[in-house]
Amino acid sequence: MSTGTELDVVSRGLANQTLPVPPQHNSVELERAYRKERLAGALRIFGRFGFAEGVAGHITVRDPEFPDMFWVNPFGVSFRQVKVSNLILVNHKGDVVHGDYPVNRAAFAIHSAIHMQRPDVVSAAHAHSIYGKAFSALHKPLRYLTQDDCAFYNDVDLIKDNGGQVVFDTALGESFASSFTKKAAIHANHGLFTSGASVEEAAFWFVSLERSCQTQLLALSAGKPVDIKDEWAAESYRINGSSYAGWLSFQPLWQDIALSDPDLFT
Repeated sequence: MSTGTELDVVSRGLANQTLPVPPQHNSVELERAYRKERLAGALRIFGRFGFAEGVAGHITVRDPEFPDMFWVNPFGVSFRQVKVSNLILVNHKGDVVHGDYPVNRAAFAIHSAIHMQRPDVVSAAHAHSIYGKAFSALHKPLRYLTQDDCAFYNDVDLIKDNGGQVVFDTALGESFASSFTKKAAIHANHGLFTSGASVEEAAFWFVSLERSCQTQLLALSAGKPVDIKDEWAAESYRINGSSYAGWLSFQPLWQDIALSDPDLFT
């Protein structure tokens, strides 16, 4: 959630204009409907960006009424075919409480542990995206080479344990979640994970981190990139790395997908 300070920083020079803010709903039913719409939209966006790899990849969002349950994309359904009506609700035992599809075992093992261990996380995202996978194979931390990279300044975990191992076992999921303490993680030989206080935030951080990995791979292949100074990176993080900044940055993506894919609401 944004703070006055964050809004002031982002909107400096726009004294006579109003920026959008995350909506506040007066019932769990309205909040649930809102979260499910954004979840379906975020998954469509992942499909549009080419983040799909067979049946791998998932975004989850905690249910506002039952915090020990989360909504997730149905197993075996294309990201670009997900809609509100085919999302499934899963509890921390792995039971599908609502919906007609099974749950991805890896999605349950990892995301269930994240939601249990991280009460601050409303939504978490993971996909087998090309540049995230490639960068994760280097076993190196993210560098701050561009302004966009600085949104992750000191806020990305590099997790090497069990890297590359298929996570079906809940113990492995719990081990990963215990190491996932920041808003994003690079899991060695696996890929990227992001989290947020909303679907919008988690989804945008994933898109942005994937692009940062792409940028760094290109820069490293072209020569010897120069890092941004720490004090400049820290200032960029303060402006562009907040929870509100992540939510706000998702809005153009949402506007586009909501207009082009109206069937996601069905």
